[in-house]
Amino acid sequence: MQTTFVGQDAVIQSPRTRFRRNFAAPLQIPSRNVSAAAPGNGVAARYKTSLAAPSEQGNGTGNRALIAALVNSKIYREYEQAFTNLTGLPVALQPVETWQLPHHTKRNENPFCALMAQKSRACAGCLQVQERLCEKAAHEPGTVMCPVGLCDTAVPVRLSDKLIGFLQTGQLFRKKPGKAQFARAAKLVAEWGVDVNRNVLQKAYFAGKVVTAAQHESTVKLLTIFAQHLAIVSNQVIIQQENAEMPVIKKAKEYIREHQAEKVSLGTVAKAVNMSAFYFCKMFKKAAGINFTDYLTRVRIERAQNLLLNPNLRISEIGFEVGFQSLTHFNRVFKKIAGQSPTDYRAQLLMP
Repeated sequence: MQTTFVGQDAVIQSPRTRFRRNFAAPLQIPSRNVSAAAPGNGVAARYKTSLAAPSEQGNGTGNRALIAALVNSKIYREYEQAFTNLTGLPVALQPVETWQLPHHTKRNENPFCALMAQKSRACAGCLQVQERLCEKAAHEPGTVMCPVGLCDTAVPVRLSDKLIGFLQTGQLFRKKPGKAQFARAAKLVAEWGVDVNRNVLQKAYFAGKVVTAAQHESTVKLLTIFAQHLAIVSNQVIIQQENAEMPVIKKAKEYIREHQAEKVSLGTVAKAVNMSAFYFCKMFKKAAGINFTDYLTRVRIERAQNLLLNPNLRISEIGFEVGFQSLTHFNRVFKKIAGQSPTDYRAQLLMP
């Protein structure tokens, strides 16, 4: 995987405009992407940047709500703890559009980066790097190097064909830094106006974690596998709003999950919850956010994705097990929802 260096005379292109940044000169804040916010929210919250891939993101509010639900889920919290314990690196799940530094105040935050977050101009520079990273990682894992020599990596999280967020780690060195590299970083820090004792700055800089190429590749692989798993469970997060749902919708969803392998129709589910098909159709779409057919399809594909982890099951068996009567139809629908065929999906999951 290539690492992009975001340094002198770097060109950043965003959906609506492009601008040129020279990190050797005093940092210039682009007026479109970085703007002042209300005071009292901390340096990292005072600058806003849109980290979005052109024309790919869905509803911004909906994406942020989904990412927030995933971040608060038990599976993400357990993964975050395991990842940080294993690698010694920070990890964050970010929505497509955000104005927060992903690792600020997080466990394993790089001490040098923590110092930089105290100053507005340095903070804005970090956000610019984050924008470049998320543009690079819109379709596949990407890594960029910031002007002081630290690398950040992002892996896209996709729900069907829609980009909903990024798993990010970083603030690391790909090779051990030297005195000359620190001198260049210290010069930039002075230009950014960060007032810190040079000995303190040097200690923080060289405390940054150094990872080998093999370690970095394995780290990206871990993030990629978990991003795929998050895509699977995101549908569960969407449908597990049980407390806010009417009992009839909750009962309908339970019926669908229990009978997904059968010939389930709108009429049979409406009958099971003692409603007319017409009224149930309207109520279900309003409560679930998608129509009955799409919901049933997603439940079946989610089940198929779990079954594909078992190498002893044939693709055809899985298709019939989750309710598809045609292997061709199963392959077509699976690819539409998951973005790849069942065979390719399994091969990627079981890759050593």
